[in-house]
Amino acid sequence: MVRQMLLYERVVPLSPARHGRWSIAPLEDLGFAAGVNSLPLMVSEFAAAAVEYPIVFVVDDRGATPMVVLGFRANRNALVDGAGRWRGRYLPAFLRRYPFVFSASPDGRTLTLCIDESHRGFDAKGRRGERLFDDAGNRTAALERALAFTRTFQDEHDRTRRFGAMLKDAGLLGPASARAAGPEGAAASLAGFHCVDRAKLKALDGERLAALMAADALELAHLHLLSLRNFDRLAEFTATDDRSRGDAHAAPPAAH
Repeated sequence: MVRQMLLYERVVPLSPARHGRWSIAPLEDLGFAAGVNSLPLMVSEFAAAAVEYPIVFVVDDRGATPMVVLGFRANRNALVDGAGRWRGRYLPAFLRRYPFVFSASPDGRTLTLCIDESHRGFDAKGRRGERLFDDAGNRTAALERALAFTRTFQDEHDRTRRFGAMLKDAGLLGPASARAAGPEGAAASLAGFHCVDRAKLKALDGERLAALMAADALELAHLHLLSLRNFDRLAEFTATDDRSRGDAHAAPPAAH
């Protein structure tokens, strides 16, 4: 499992001086995400994502980050096919936000909208898609939509961070691993993540349980636990990906 900026290669502040003629085409080819087997997930996405994908947590000194798992193989996203199409139904917001992202000032008080200039959807001469700025240097409707989505994502990021901190502070997260059998019988395994410990959740005192419930954290924890059933479904996606790459008989290695 990995922590990200991972998809962003050449991040620079967006400005009319540098990007005045730039345009962006619709995001159709998701090949840029083919090399990651997990992505950060916002709490507002749990209900939609839990139906299809496993949701786990990466825990470190900064807190606990929810992640949606997208493949059993390290550095391979089983949900992106060879043509860059998404195999699943729900597309995580982390991908829908790309290639835009906020950069925070050292004190965290100022956010600057940035773009990944390496994104293939950009056209520096403005010939494809929609312009980012008009001829007067004002933001276009396309850029305003991207800015609004990125702001919403940032707000959800802060809410998600608080949720992860609640679970970690309550001592509910513990190391976990997953093992599933693909449709052809080959076992797939995954490690290096954390999950909510059901026994510890049941043992919570009334005050702590009420606090989790009031913050909607209890519902989110149960959605996370429900989503773990999708590891078998993920093994099927991984097998499909293996066949498309011509290595259907290779045993999936553990991914960390």
